[in-house]
Amino acid sequence: MDLAALNKIANKMVETGKGILAADESSGTIKKRFDQIKLESTESNRRDYREMLFRAEGMKHISGVILFDETIWQKAADGTPLVKIIENSGAVPGIKVDEGTEVLAGTSGELITKGLDGLSARLPKYYEAGARFAKWRAVIDPVAGKFSHTGVLANAHALARYANLCQANNIVPIVEPEVLMDGDNDIDACNEVTTWVLKETFQQLYYLNVALEGIVLKPNMIIPGKKSAKKASAAEIAEKTVKCLKNCVPSSVPGIAFLSGGQSDEEATENLNAMNALGNLPWKLTFSYGRALQHPAIMAWAGKADNVKRAQTVFTHRAKMNGLATKGAYATGMERELAA
Repeated sequence: MDLAALNKIANKMVETGKGILAADESSGTIKKRFDQIKLESTESNRRDYREMLFRAEGMKHISGVILFDETIWQKAADGTPLVKIIENSGAVPGIKVDEGTEVLAGTSGELITKGLDGLSARLPKYYEAGARFAKWRAVIDPVAGKFSHTGVLANAHALARYANLCQANNIVPIVEPEVLMDGDNDIDACNEVTTWVLKETFQQLYYLNVALEGIVLKPNMIIPGKKSAKKASAAEIAEKTVKCLKNCVPSSVPGIAFLSGGQSDEEATENLNAMNALGNLPWKLTFSYGRALQHPAIMAWAGKADNVKRAQTVFTHRAKMNGLATKGAYATGMERELAA
């Protein structure tokens, strides 16, 4: 393990003014997005869509791109490897290495992430293809009866094993323990479960000898469930999230790249901005958004070549807004720039 190299990549991934584009949708997920624009999910259409994003001016606000297995091997229409297009933009290519989830035996429907089998053989191939970081997502449902010590421990341990293998292959692991926001839980329930999950995750990282200077954490924000009757302001979300992180995340971690977790495009930006506006943070706070970065662009594109420039403009705007949020310099009034 070359910790100096890992630390250099990790710091680049959380560079102020930039964030990570999560373009690692599985075949099933991107099909659902293409269904919205009535476009068939073929390999060439998926390639064209992602190439459009990677060639956009907005990539100057992107520090890294998480790729799906199919994408890391693909070439653009002109024969240029997509990984090379990402590198030429100044961003770091990364790869999703988990293989989805399945029900964890002995629990009431809790999920465990798959993909550890064979991972040590896959990682060197991804490194050779250009990946310098990886992603593994664990899923915890905070609704009463949907999580247990068994589920939290199993997922934290799997995250740590994955991170250990990544660092052994000089790949920076994005450690992603996601507490879902799909239920009716309030913000305090999210806070309680997230605190538990983060503390257990860092305990397991310690046990597996993972060097914290060479990771990036990708957690959820402390936010009420989408079905909760009690909503929360950006100020409350920021205050509770930063307090939780300060209680759980060692300062040796270079940075934290939040997932959007089903928030609207502008909500995800506003909440990130509110956190950075608080200041006095021991790590960089940035974004690792998928849908919250891409949704406006894919709707503008609609699978039509004539719409590429407009879609790239929309993507660039969203990336710029989130880049400003990493500095605490975003204001909702800036959204009018796109309309202008």
